[in-house]
Amino acid sequence: MRIPRPPDWAIYATAALALVIISVNRREGSNAPPAPPPVDEVEGALLGPVTPFDPSVTVNAPDTPFRPSSGTAFSIAADGRWVTARHVVEGCRRPALVIGGGRAVAADVRLAPRADVALLLTQGGPTALPVLLSPDLRVGQRAFHPGFPKGRAGEVATRLLGRETLKVFGRGAHDEPVLAWAEVGRTQGLDGSLSGLSGAPALDRRGRVIGVTLAESPRRGRVYTTAPDSFGPAIRGEQRADEPALAEPITVDNYGRVADDLRRDLRVAQVVCLSA
Repeated sequence: MRIPRPPDWAIYATAALALVIISVNRREGSNAPPAPPPVDEVEGALLGPVTPFDPSVTVNAPDTPFRPSSGTAFSIAADGRWVTARHVVEGCRRPALVIGGGRAVAADVRLAPRADVALLLTQGGPTALPVLLSPDLRVGQRAFHPGFPKGRAGEVATRLLGRETLKVFGRGAHDEPVLAWAEVGRTQGLDGSLSGLSGAPALDRRGRVIGVTLAESPRRGRVYTTAPDSFGPAIRGEQRADEPALAEPITVDNYGRVADDLRRDLRVAQVVCLSA
């Protein structure tokens, strides 16, 4: 019995299919990794550099002698290095960090010459918060500010508006570039002024410090922090480059709990001025 010869088109199709299968199997497997998650839906363009045309905000510093006050500080090195706002401790003879149980640890102070930043030194300290000296900031991105507003545990959530220039008149008059943030959330029951939050870290979603909280404008609903241009030089060389980020991202749902953990571990602590 004679087997019928297949038509020419079937032979050519089979050969072409075989060539396709061979070429696919021999193709180099160099696919790109998965795309990164999309940025926050309200984030905008990267924040540009400082310019002479940045809006300005005016602060009047009293010429009266220093009055004892309280603020917030955060650890940047486990050997006992902390950062706070300069105006929290400037003029204080005995600054200290509250460690709980009615106890406080005295700290030495180094004031940054060109920024509202101060370095506090103690004998040892807790795990550091990682600092981003040159962050890529985007308009609309979130920040979280854990600290001690009004001398009590509390935190604020903000979104970045842009750059401004802080014009301080009176004692220690100077101009300083700052970042302006719109307040979008705070601790339940925390009303009115945020006095005492000065010196608190401004944390990104990974728990990295991108600035120091300096001031507020309650009527405008704004919070001001240091800009990278002034914060970076003020603490450069004070922290190792391999400090790990937080174990979990910070979100609008968990930032209160994360802030409580940071205060409990004393990575964020209250600063007071002890009486002489």
